[in-house]
Formats: sequence, C-alpha cells, structure tokens
Amino acid sequence: MYTPVFNMVEVFKTNVQQAAHAEKLVSLLHRHFPGSKVNFDLEDCDRILRVEGGSFAAEKIQTLVAAYGFTCHVLE
Repeated sequence: MYTPVFNMVEVFKTNVQQAAHAEKLVSLLHRHFPGSKVNFDLEDCDRILRVEGGSFAAEKIQTLVAAYGFTCHVLE
C-alpha cells in the first residue's frame, strides 16, 4: 500500500469564519495542489488553515485565498 510523503507543512492565520467558505477554499486548494492535505480549524482563535503536501508556495496559497476576499498569513 502506497503512503504519500508530505514533506512540506505550512500553517496560516485566516479570517475565514464560516464552514461553507472553508469548504470552498479547501476545494479550490485541492484543485491547485492535488494530493495535498488541506484543512481548517475554525474553532481556533486564528482560524487556522493547514496545508501539507509535496511542494507548494505559501505565496500562491495566500494569493488564492485573497482572490476569494479572505486574509491569509503564515503563522510564525
């Protein structure tokens, strides 16, 4: 059985508040970064977006999220 290797993990602070918006963004990010794991933690005070994958650019994720009207910053 093949287990994908995720060698990049990035965590972002967002202003996404509604689960419906998070679901749309997860779908969008899966299209741009197939094979990546993408999820939100809207219960966290920082409205966390977590992306795990083989290769992606944090700037590209920020640009895609911003195109939908949301803020997204790498969490330090």
